[in-house]
Amino acid sequence: MDNSICQVYEDEIQSLEEEIKFLAEKYEDSQQESTFFSDEEILVSIKSFQREFQGESKGHEFPSDLKAQLESLETDLSFLMKFTGIQFTSHSKKTVEKARNRTVRKHRLSGNCCSLSFQLEFQLLEVQNKENVSAVITDLSIIMESGEDSDVSKFVSSTEEHGNLLTFFRSLSSYAEWYEHRRCSFLHFKGKYPDVVTLPEGLLGDYIILRNPKVSGLELMIVWKIHIDEEGRTTPVLDLLTKVPEQVLEQKMATIENAPARFRSMLLLFGIETAIENLIKVVGLEK
Repeated sequence: MDNSICQVYEDEIQSLEEEIKFLAEKYEDSQQESTFFSDEEILVSIKSFQREFQGESKGHEFPSDLKAQLESLETDLSFLMKFTGIQFTSHSKKTVEKARNRTVRKHRLSGNCCSLSFQLEFQLLEVQNKENVSAVITDLSIIMESGEDSDVSKFVSSTEEHGNLLTFFRSLSSYAEWYEHRRCSFLHFKGKYPDVVTLPEGLLGDYIILRNPKVSGLELMIVWKIHIDEEGRTTPVLDLLTKVPEQVLEQKMATIENAPARFRSMLLLFGIETAIENLIKVVGLEK
């Protein structure tokens, strides 16, 4: 066969191989593009599947191993939701690079933990060796609904820099638990002592104001911060600030000056809720 004809065939074959490879990668991407349902929707789907399967299997023996697997999955999902408070509402991924032993996929995740929502975006580099597969997270980007908390911003920046998702989710669970606890405490005290307790920034703020309606100008501010360091350790930090009219200050100088120190002592002795409630009662009785 003439060399020129052979070359034409070889070029055609190469062109077809490239087209096949392109279509295969495009198909794989479309298969990998996915949206994950929330944990509650998964549980509903499991229950629905159980009902359908049991309905179709009437008169037949229900496979005990399949039933056990479904029940185990349902139990695990419920436990994880209750234990961590984390629920994923959506997830998508797309292959951005694929070579012989190297694959890069871009992931997008969103979800919530207690009353805090979050969004993640990152690339996962997978390298296939002879014995195993190694994975590295790069280009991590995190968005959290936490207001303008500088501690959270520093923690997020540190996590993005190191690409440590495990630290992020572990710390998010702890931070969100305290965040929700503070919100519920503020709601409780506002409902129980509406004439004394004021929430200038609402339930999601980090302080409450205590006022006695009978004493004009007297205010006590309870500040409740949630400190999270760059390594993800979470600690509640509370303090008391005072605003007192001059006539009251002249009469009870020592009592007012010592109020913040006494409040901190009550926190150590009785805990957060009892210390706050005792202070609210004192302010409410003040004449």
